[in-house]
Amino acid sequence: MEQIQNISFVTETLSVRSILAHIGEPTRPPVISPARAPPASEEDPIPVDLGYDPLAQSVPKIEFDQRIQW
Repeated sequence: MEQIQNISFVTETLSVRSILAHIGEPTRPPVISPARAPPASEEDPIPVDLGYDPLAQSVPKIEFDQRIQW
């Protein structure tokens, strides 16, 4: 005979804290450490091309004349 497993979620704060305290787990979330600065580098930073436009279209490799009608 198959055993049926029930899954449920406890979402009420007081109930969750009671259950955690009963099983010996912390009832408060851990303290999150503040973000740290990027590592200091003695090398020059990555060069940035200020004239770069990601939306600019490149020059076509073939000559295209729109005046020609087929």
